[in-house]
Amino acid sequence: MSFDAKTELLAGLKANSTLVSLCTGGFHNRKAPDVNAFPRIVYTEINNADDSFADNQVITSEVRFQISIFTNESTVSKETPIAKEVDKVMKSLGYSRYSSVDLYEEDVNVYHKAMRYQKIFF
Repeated sequence: MSFDAKTELLAGLKANSTLVSLCTGGFHNRKAPDVNAFPRIVYTEINNADDSFADNQVITSEVRFQISIFTNESTVSKETPIAKEVDKVMKSLGYSRYSSVDLYEEDVNVYHKAMRYQKIFF
């Protein structure tokens, strides 16, 4: 399948004006260029694989993303509103959330909410 799920995801995030205003650190694929810009979203494609077949042809593919919300002490209050908007965007794109975990990265003093989503493409 030639569908570019990352392009669809980024377009969806950028189309949500509430999310854009909340995430002043921006949206980034895999790595943010400025690790001191908070709050920010980093999205990572964690799986993109053929899912089911018919007559030796792929008929569906499964794509999984992790959406990471990074905040610091002064922006952690925005984490929940950002997570709610991310969830709206992902569900509008046809993804379902299968995991969400709140983390604190002590080595860099950063709050990290990791949300994982999956979608089957036909």
